[in-house]
Order: sequence, then C-alpha cells, then structure tokens
Amino acid sequence: MGDESEWIRQAREGDRAAFGELVLAYQTPVYNLAYRILGNRAEAEDAAQEAFIRAYTHLRSYDPQRPFRTWLFSITSHYCIDRLRRQRVDWLPLEDETGTGDEGDEAGGYRAPTAADPHMVAVQREREALIARLLAALPPVDRAAITLCYWYDCSYEEIGEALGLTVSAVKSRLYRARRTLAALLSREQVSYVL
Repeated sequence: MGDESEWIRQAREGDRAAFGELVLAYQTPVYNLAYRILGNRAEAEDAAQEAFIRAYTHLRSYDPQRPFRTWLFSITSHYCIDRLRRQRVDWLPLEDETGTGDEGDEAGGYRAPTAADPHMVAVQREREALIARLLAALPPVDRAAITLCYWYDCSYEEIGEALGLTVSAVKSRLYRARRTLAALLSREQVSYVL
C-alpha cells in the first residue's frame, strides 16, 4: 500500500513511470472486470486500455482519501456499461479469460483446474459456460455489481462508489440479480434433466 500511495502521488505530479507502476499493479483486475462485463477478449482489452487512459487524464480529480482500486473500477465499470448500452453483446465462455500464476486468484482472474482428470476439466468448463450465460441475462449494471461483489469481494459501499449507486440501491440490485440468477439456474437444471 505504501508503494501505491507513493506511485499515485508521483503520477499526480506528472511522473509517467509511476503511473506505469499503477498500470502494472492493476492491469489484470481491470482487464478481468472488463471481460466479465463485456464478455469479449478484444473488447475487454480495449476497455482496459481506455480505463487507464481515462484514469491518467483525470488523475488530478482522484481523491487520495478514497481507495484507488475503487476509483479505477468505477472508471472501468462505467466505460463498459456505456459500451454495452451502445451495442448488443455476444458472450464468450469464461475459459477464454486470461490470468496466470498466483495473481489470477487475487485479481479475480480465470484459473484452470489443476487436476489432470479430463472429467474435472470438462465439468469446470461446463460451469464456466453456465455462469457466462447466466451473467449475460442480467442488465449491465447488475452484472457489474455481481462481478464486483463476488469476484472482487467489494463492499456495498465500494460497489456503490464504483457504480454511482447508493448502498441501498446496491443491495436492491444484488438481491434482484441473485433472484434472477437463481431462477435462471433452476431452469438450466431442468433443461439438463430433460
């Protein structure tokens, strides 16, 4: 955290190398958030790049009293939601997502099953495809809220900050999204039996 504060301070003073350190620290979580919202690798790469450009150009407006991660996730989420509103999204399976090594878990990235059992790999891919289908059925803001809550373990306050919502609106959206996902999952289970 000490390095991050120093990088932010230096970057606000115009040090591009310091901002580069922030990019290195957050590139995987920002990309993964964009991917979970947009569902397309190329679009997620573009969105992550745009989020960092916007963060750099608006760095002076960042309030150091607030978590940098939340501010950056807010920029990313808003950009992705706006992009979704302008186009129709075709989701890719989650196994196309990147994130390697230990940073995959911390950043919410995809991590392939370590078991060599082909059955376990197939079950994992089937689950990921199901999650992608279920998430695709949610409105963009609800999808972002679910992603921030369950993949990034953000508090209601952080989600509200990132998405420009009140805490009660976040709770309401998460509640509705969970109900929608449960209903969809129930239908999916029925279709597997048939």
